[in-house]
Amino acid sequence: MANATPDHPSTTAQSQEVVLVVDFGAQYAQLIARRVREARVYSEIVPSTMPVAEMLAKRPAAIILSGGPSSVYAEGAPVLERAIFEAGVPVFGMCYGFQLMAVALGGTVDNSGAREYGRTALSVSRPGSTLFEGTPDEQQVWMSHGDACSAAPPGFTVTASTEVVPVAAFEDDARKLYGVQYHPEVLHSTHGQQILEHFLYRGAGIAPSWTTTNVVDEQVASIRAQVGDKRAICGLSGGVDSAVAAALVQKAIGSQLTCVYVDHGLMRKGESEQVEKDFVAATGVQLKVVDAEQRFLSALAGVSDPEQKRKIIGREFIRVFEQAASEIVAEAGESGQSVEFLVQGTLYPDVVESGGGTGTANIKSHHNVGGLPEDLQFQLIEPLRKLFKDEVRMVGAELGLPDEIVQRQPFPGPGLGIRIVGEVTKDRLDLLREADAIARAELTAAGLDRSIWQCPVVLLADVRSVGVQGDGRTYGHPIVLRPVSSEDAMTADWSRVPYEVLAKISTRITNEVPDVNRVVLDVTSKPPGTIEWE
Repeated sequence: MANATPDHPSTTAQSQEVVLVVDFGAQYAQLIARRVREARVYSEIVPSTMPVAEMLAKRPAAIILSGGPSSVYAEGAPVLERAIFEAGVPVFGMCYGFQLMAVALGGTVDNSGAREYGRTALSVSRPGSTLFEGTPDEQQVWMSHGDACSAAPPGFTVTASTEVVPVAAFEDDARKLYGVQYHPEVLHSTHGQQILEHFLYRGAGIAPSWTTTNVVDEQVASIRAQVGDKRAICGLSGGVDSAVAAALVQKAIGSQLTCVYVDHGLMRKGESEQVEKDFVAATGVQLKVVDAEQRFLSALAGVSDPEQKRKIIGREFIRVFEQAASEIVAEAGESGQSVEFLVQGTLYPDVVESGGGTGTANIKSHHNVGGLPEDLQFQLIEPLRKLFKDEVRMVGAELGLPDEIVQRQPFPGPGLGIRIVGEVTKDRLDLLREADAIARAELTAAGLDRSIWQCPVVLLADVRSVGVQGDGRTYGHPIVLRPVSSEDAMTADWSRVPYEVLAKISTRITNEVPDVNRVVLDVTSKPPGTIEWE
């Protein structure tokens, strides 16, 4: 996504072209959608089980078939109606999608033992083709397949191969059908984004015109139509997502929005004061602050299970919002508009990881998705539901929010409640707040705020370890540092923080925070681990 330029002006929501990404269970389906958006073309993910007629009813400018873990010949493997290739819509198949296209149109895919996994050398046989124009004759790609295409369908030109696979890419310009055996969406495919853009711009003839302005204009119009003359409230958590969602809704309905900041006692040190000062100063929004610390701590007393904690926090949030809404109506008097809408900063990764994607597993219940009570009294407004984190930051900048808000490291809505492994108590929260404040201060002082996606600081409250402090034996808690680098939180790697910075953080925490005698570093990527511990 990018801002509008003279060469590529923004378009209205009504005229915006859409590329459908058909998800065949690939771990990278969401990444494909992101890469399309990075090419300034709007994309949506649809399940492979959706009938082709429904896909075509969306009037897509192009369709991309994702990879997937199945063999095209396996019993129960996802299939696709041949009609999709005969509808005149440009189609690009990747990996499994490439093989489906080959089989459907009369090519040959077999299991010859020609397996390729990981980095592979690709030889381009038609350098001037639609997909490969301007890219090297030899390039590195990322493969992940067992079956292989040994013969292209009639009408297709083979444009690339590898040492073991004779047909690694094919193209049919007449029908605007294209396919590659590899994954162009991953960074390991060195020219993958260029290949994808060639399909979008040259093969499908789509103009790169999707911008942050499109998103804002579309959502403003949608929110105004949804809310009408009613009122809405938005829960500010102190994070980027809720701040951008609130700013977007305020742009749409102005004084009909009241933001509610719930001081639940689970925030980081100084966070509440910052939210009240910075966000109100930047937006002028109406803000209602609710002191609910004791309510949340009482509800969480004795609870250690992370899923239960998330659901409790989500439930209590909603109950506090309902109470706040009643108070807002009462304060407005008899002429006051009713509060019927709740604004949430739900993002696309939240939906996917809560089992709301296309056939995805429930990795964890997000407080906005899996943690909402069934008797919710509000209609939801989720203007960021189809966006990734970096896209949300761009929308925030488009709305004029300052960097102090837009570039903040992500912080979960449940706060420190899911960064304490074990029961949540005020003493444990105070301990974790101090350790977190030290880690944040030292990472900022080292200039690492932009290079690190976020650094959760975790208290292992139910674990104690032996230590030595002041010539005496201690029995204190470990603190875990979890610095990670990521583009969108769908995948992440642990950040290589300089040893001297880690040493300073460790020394300060063990010296300054009571009952902590050990600091450890989490060096797990995602997958297999999630970014948050709970």
